[in-house]
Formats: sequence, structure tokens, C-alpha cells
Amino acid sequence: MKTYTLAFIALLGMSVALPAKADITTKFSSSVQLTVDAAASQATRIGSTYSSSGSNVSATLGGLTAPSGSAAATMNAGTYSQTTDGSAFSFSETFNSGYAIPTGTTVSSGVVGTLPAFGSVTTTAGGVAGSLAGSVDSSHTMSLTAGGAGTSATGQFVSEITIR
Repeated sequence: MKTYTLAFIALLGMSVALPAKADITTKFSSSVQLTVDAAASQATRIGSTYSSSGSNVSATLGGLTAPSGSAAATMNAGTYSQTTDGSAFSFSETFNSGYAIPTGTTVSSGVVGTLPAFGSVTTTAGGVAGSLAGSVDSSHTMSLTAGGAGTSATGQFVSEITIR
């Protein structure tokens, strides 16, 4: 028993006497991001459609005349007559005119001068920078100033410690 106790004390003394060694690395970084939203428009053009239906009617059907250039399609009317005189009949003809493709749209300073009047148009206003500002100094102190509508300012500080 004495031998084991003595060996344990010797091992304990050796572990306490050994020096501890570790590498410690630290990294610090700061950043500021300023964003101003852009103006945007999305338009969906609606095409031309034609349909006709009926009973007890003879027809040379009409239809659509293909457009040229940026024009919209036009309707080509058919000719119709009642098949049996004096009998009941029904007839329906429908034409929806689509949109011509606008030409000459100009963009200045990121703003579309005129927007097309299509069937579905979604438009969002652009941001206004106003007094939007941000800075970081050498001691990682950040300064952020709010801007107008459609803006954001984000500051970030990252601290990394590595022990090996």
C-alpha cells in the first residue's frame, strides 16, 4: 500500500510541476452597410381575344388580325345569317382588345418617366437617402444615421477568440 501511495504522490507532483501552454488568438472586425431601395415597376400586358358562338346561325367566322410592329391585334368581323328563317336562334361574338406595346419609354436617374397602363401594374417607390450615413472608427465605435423611407443602416461588430 505504501508503494502505491508513494507512486501516486510522485505522479501528482509531476503533473503540477509541468508548465501549461496555450495559444490565444483574438480577432475583431466592424462593418457598416447602408442600403437605399431602388424604384421598380412590373407590368403584365393583356393580349387580344376573340370568340363567337351560336345556334341556327351560318357563319363565316371572324377573328383577329395579327398586329404589325408594336400595335395591338384588331378584330376581323365575320359574316353571319340565320340558317332557318323564322326559327329561334342565338348568337354571341366577343372581342377584347389588348394593349399596344409602348415605345419611347425613358429612364432617368433610376426613375421610369412614364409607366404603361397595362392590365396589371405593380410599382414600388424608390428609397430616399436623406441623411443616411454610417461610419466606423479605429476603436470599432459605430455611428449610424437614419435616412428617409426605403433605406436601412446596419452596423456589425464581430469578436472572435481562438484558444489552442
